[in-house]
Amino acid sequence: MGRARPKTSKAKLLGASSATAAENKSEPTIPALLEKAQELIIQCDYELAERFSRRVLEREPHNFDARELLGVAQLEQGELEAAKATFQSLLPPSQTAPSTPPSSAHLYLAQLSDDDPHLALQHYQAAVDILTARLKGKDRATDSASLTDDESEMQRNVVRALIGMVEIWMDPSYDLCFDPTAEHTCENLLNMALQVDPGNAEALQALASVRLSQQRPDDAKACLEQAWTSWKDFDLDDSRLPPIPTRLALVKMFLELALYTPALLVLQGIMASDDQEVEAWYLEGWCFFLMAEEAREKEEPLDGLTWQELAKDARDCLETCHMLHVSQEHPDTPLLDHVKELIEKLEALGVHLSPPGEDGEDGEGWESVEGSDEDEDVEMS
Repeated sequence: MGRARPKTSKAKLLGASSATAAENKSEPTIPALLEKAQELIIQCDYELAERFSRRVLEREPHNFDARELLGVAQLEQGELEAAKATFQSLLPPSQTAPSTPPSSAHLYLAQLSDDDPHLALQHYQAAVDILTARLKGKDRATDSASLTDDESEMQRNVVRALIGMVEIWMDPSYDLCFDPTAEHTCENLLNMALQVDPGNAEALQALASVRLSQQRPDDAKACLEQAWTSWKDFDLDDSRLPPIPTRLALVKMFLELALYTPALLVLQGIMASDDQEVEAWYLEGWCFFLMAEEAREKEEPLDGLTWQELAKDARDCLETCHMLHVSQEHPDTPLLDHVKELIEKLEALGVHLSPPGEDGEDGEGWESVEGSDEDEDVEMS
């Protein structure tokens, strides 16, 4: 009697084959994993975004999109050295770099090179060169109405890179700001930015900063007015609205020029988006403090409010700022020191914190600003 054939059977093999197929079918595709990683970064879930990026890289070690997303996730989690290494792997002389290096890697590395301004400038310039080459030859490159979404994004990134270079040249913590060519270099960079994107609000705002450093307040005011007018009527969820840090920088220049009404309007929009923004509360308190000082010196109301009313609003804003600064463990110590100094000055003037239950932060103190016609232009004089 012959040996019995084991019952492995076709059925078992078919079953195994079907299970493998089902398993493969359930495995997410590379595009789906990348899309999920991007979505998680938008949601600020950087740890999970890193995991999805690594899943892609396990299957495709040279996937450049996954590597860039990994670098972003590392950067946002404070893993600066790891992020730097990831972005450098996308650039020559790395053997894993793509044939056409991504401009974004240079832009991220520029931000990560704050200890070496010359290296940061090189990365910004490399990004500008790559993006400009991609835009080159497009007749509509300066006609924003006919730009595709990709072209508009490239255009904005060129401008941001040029502004980043200006900020490095102007930064007093670097020796570059003392270079005899610094002023001329900044002028050229900003002229180039406005050629790439005429009327760009961030470029105009940077130009206003240069004009202030040149003691040309009227020219600075004209630049700020043009910049603010270009976006002040946008809805709060409009993607064209400048990021909050850019708007906060605008407020600082408004205050430097004693343009209190537009400063308060910009702050109102910022707080409508994020009422936990420490610097916004500080600037609003500082604005009311400056207004109170002016009203007190002139011995007459300002915007229909007495100096005592303005000072009370200042005190309430500054106290809120102090509370948020402490609860968030905010890193800006000089800001907190100034807040304490201003509170002490107000206290010495007999201006105390509003009692609990008395609403000192509902905007009532500047109804003449908030209650104005939405479409009416604010006079910047």
